[in-house]
Amino acid sequence: MEVSDINSLCLSLTDATVAERGEPSNVLTYKVRARNFAYFKTSEPERWRFSIRVSPERFLELTDQPGVKPARYMHRFHWITIVNVSEFDPAYLTELVGWSYRKACSTLSKKAQRELNIKQEN
Repeated sequence: MEVSDINSLCLSLTDATVAERGEPSNVLTYKVRARNFAYFKTSEPERWRFSIRVSPERFLELTDQPGVKPARYMHRFHWITIVNVSEFDPAYLTELVGWSYRKACSTLSKKAQRELNIKQEN
């Protein structure tokens, strides 16, 4: 998957939006109703590194793989950074983005969750 493919995937999710934050953050953030579920770093030296939230079990599994590391400042909440998305398995990445999206949705009010009509996973 390329950056444009991930952009399309993230924006295809129900009620997903993207916002670009400039200095000092320099990130392209994907949200569902103001809840972050993914982001790209847009400045060097980490340009186009992709970060998503994963389950605690997957966090340990994924951070042991080359090209995946704990996300800076967000690792304590089980966020990972994928250094080069084009080298990552597309099907697995799609699954991880979906989980991160559903996790963000699970923090919304019950009413908002019903409006989004999203099946939640534990």
